[in-house]
Amino acid sequence: MARISKKSDIDLVVAARRWKEINKTDRRPTIQDVADLAGVSKKTVSRIINDSPDVNAATRDAVEALIRAIGYRPDPQARGLAAKRSYLVGLITDNPTPQYVVNIQQGILDVIRQTGYELVVHPCDRKSDTFLEDARQFVEVQKLYGVILTPSVSEDERLAEELRGLGCAYIRIASVALDMDSRMIVTNDREGGKEAARHLAQLGHTRIACVTGRRSFRSSTERIAGFEEGLAQYGITMPSHYILAGDYSFESGLALGADLLDLEPPPTAVFAANDEMAAGILQALHVSGHTPPDSLSVVGFDDFETATRVWPRLTTSRTPARKIGQLAAERLFEFHDGDREAPRENETTPELIERDSTRRFSH
Repeated sequence: MARISKKSDIDLVVAARRWKEINKTDRRPTIQDVADLAGVSKKTVSRIINDSPDVNAATRDAVEALIRAIGYRPDPQARGLAAKRSYLVGLITDNPTPQYVVNIQQGILDVIRQTGYELVVHPCDRKSDTFLEDARQFVEVQKLYGVILTPSVSEDERLAEELRGLGCAYIRIASVALDMDSRMIVTNDREGGKEAARHLAQLGHTRIACVTGRRSFRSSTERIAGFEEGLAQYGITMPSHYILAGDYSFESGLALGADLLDLEPPPTAVFAANDEMAAGILQALHVSGHTPPDSLSVVGFDDFETATRVWPRLTTSRTPARKIGQLAAERLFEFHDGDREAPRENETTPELIERDSTRRFSH
């Protein structure tokens, strides 16, 4: 097997090509392969991977270039053992909206992709009897560097106490501040609800209904509370029978969309606490032979891909989930590294995106 006797680009190219010729299968290169090709010990390679200062610059540069050339990726758990620290970031989530979780993951990966850290996801059920035990086991078995919590697990104080007891750094993503600043990313969902209300009121609607999300989710109560506050600024109140309970699913929006049509008098507009339910409402209107927004203006919340894949395209309050994931990852590293000062940005605010599902009310 070729070795790097001279630390030159030609040697690196030859070594990488030779390794790839010998290993024509999908076998991933190992730390031993790197050591053999570079003509150094595994311990030296390990020191370079873990940023030890006890390696001369020429050897470090050559080995790092070789690692890139053959595509070697160190195992994060093995790396953690060698460095006496973990290179795994955990994401604990029970959010019923898959696109939200995907966007949060993308944001976290934007931050950690070039750091050598890996993301491990733990989907869970907050209502499960083993919820806390499962979360504890996840943290202990993976020996996590820290965890990021999405709603609604982020709203569970028992879990936060458990993580503090384990000495595990964590960041909570929530619609309101629930913890010390250094542990929070606040999404201000109430403001998004207010903007949705203002939009409908300014279009001349006064008979306005809403479809709530899961009652156990703080985000749902914040969005609806903000919506009611926004309506109140225009002297509009919702009668109790105009407030329908959904569960953040398309199916609940579909079922409740039919109920909206039976209300007396019928509303001219509705605010759904997420886009999935709003899409269900639009579908119910189409099935019933109605044409939104002529029959009913509809506003959602989130602005995920669903919002532009339905017709009419959905007016909605945009949640910048990818940015939220980025901020959470940045804050986790700041917290873990001992920087308790608040970063420059640790809050987001929803933005109303006006599309085709709302129109001015004509008396």
